[in-house]
Amino acid sequence: MSDDIKNVEDMGSLLEAAGDMHDLKAGDIVEGTVVQVNRNEAFVDIGYKQEIPVPKKELASPEPESAEDVVKVGDKIEVYIQSLGGENGGTLSKIKADRMSNWKEMEAIKDSGETIEAKITQMVKGGLVASVKGLRGFIPASQMELHYVKDLSVYVDQTVEVVPIEIDKHKQRLVLSRRQVLEKEREDKQREVFDKIEAGQTLKGTVKRLVDYGAFIDIGGVDGLAHISDLSWERVTQPSDVLKVGDEIDVYVKNVDPEAHRISLSVKNTQRDPWLDKAEKYVEGDYIEGRIVKLAKFGAFMEIEPGFDGLIPMGELSDRRIENAEEAVQVDDIVRVKIMRVDQKRKRISLSINRAKRDSDNSNYNRRYRSNDEE
Repeated sequence: MSDDIKNVEDMGSLLEAAGDMHDLKAGDIVEGTVVQVNRNEAFVDIGYKQEIPVPKKELASPEPESAEDVVKVGDKIEVYIQSLGGENGGTLSKIKADRMSNWKEMEAIKDSGETIEAKITQMVKGGLVASVKGLRGFIPASQMELHYVKDLSVYVDQTVEVVPIEIDKHKQRLVLSRRQVLEKEREDKQREVFDKIEAGQTLKGTVKRLVDYGAFIDIGGVDGLAHISDLSWERVTQPSDVLKVGDEIDVYVKNVDPEAHRISLSVKNTQRDPWLDKAEKYVEGDYIEGRIVKLAKFGAFMEIEPGFDGLIPMGELSDRRIENAEEAVQVDDIVRVKIMRVDQKRKRISLSINRAKRDSDNSNYNRRYRSNDEE
């Protein structure tokens, strides 16, 4: 090869290299190759006229003890060009390149709706600070849980799933939400439960919250309500009289409304009604005594045994026509009755003073009649 031709080729190479150098400018993120590393810095070849040193404080955050802990010779890394020229050839930063790359990735995550892990680092006024992808993020107190949290310090040092809800890379502002992740999980669980649950099922549940009107019970990620009247067969004044938070119990599904996301539950329907146990002891045609406990327009209620009453209809209170029950009986009167009917479906026992008295009179008459015949 002639010297002229070689000189032309060398000049072409130099011009090509010079062209590449002219393409490089401050503010660019470029890929470089680590060509040398020592404790304090790494030298990176970015296609410039010389390798440029990157101090360890610009390699990683927090600053490592040695640049050798972060990179090694031959590594391909992205760096941010802060400046070019000067004695060292310029200044580069891997931290800034990573950070700018992470902002782009965070925007992509926000657009896709994906979740990302965040390490809670400290509690500040109004919320929590978290580290995510090398960026500093803020989780407002209202975005940490589905419910109000009094003490946020319990989350420090925890790693949680979050979604970015506000990004402004120019102001270095990144707002995160864990609440939205929890809401989606709850919706997924609700959908799964409502796809499977049906009225008439008996399920396991955990008491989550007690209110004046009943109890909210978790049945697998979804809370159903057991009204106070469905907590026990006995009269309940306060739900806390029969349940406490954390109790694991059987519940009966009374009704399911998928559109309203409502589930009506019953605790008492998983247990045998004690009324039936008491009713089994009494047979139609038997004679019993009891105390009048209440007067009504249609008759009087007699206590057969504590917590177990029967009804004496108006027409069975007296052998004469009466307008009001009090014309025949008073509260606390002890009366003898005949059991007319035990209705287990309607949970009613019908009693009669008239029939008991009439049967008693007939029995006495028959005894007197037989005695006269013998004479």
